[in-house]
Amino acid sequence: MIESEALAERIAQIASARKAIDIRVLDLRGVVSYTDFLVVCSGNTERQAKAIHDAVHQELKDQEGLLPRRAEGAREARWILLDYLDCVLHVFTPEAREYYRLDNLWGEAPARSVS
Repeated sequence: MIESEALAERIAQIASARKAIDIRVLDLRGVVSYTDFLVVCSGNTERQAKAIHDAVHQELKDQEGLLPRRAEGAREARWILLDYLDCVLHVFTPEAREYYRLDNLWGEAPARSVS
C-alpha cells in the first residue's frame, strides 16, 4: 500500500502530466481525522477536468491497484472528487474553483504548489 504523502505526490504528478493548472497539495494531518491530504487542481475546461480525473483513476488503478472509495462529479465535470481515503483529489473548472474557494477553506493547513 502506498503511503498517503507519496499518494498525494503521485496524484499531483499525474494531474500535472495532464496539464492541470494551479495544483495545490494541502497537508491536513493534524487538522482533520478523515484524510491526510487534499490535492486541488483545475482544468481549463470541463473536458480537461474529466481527462485529469480519467488519468488519475486509470493510472492509480493500473500501477498501484488503487480504486477510489468514492467518486463524484465526473459526469458534469465542473467539480470532480476522487476519495482515496488518505488522499482526496478535487478537480475543478476555474469558475467552480473560484466559486467554492476550497483552497481558502483550509487556509491554516500547510500547502505547497506543484508545477
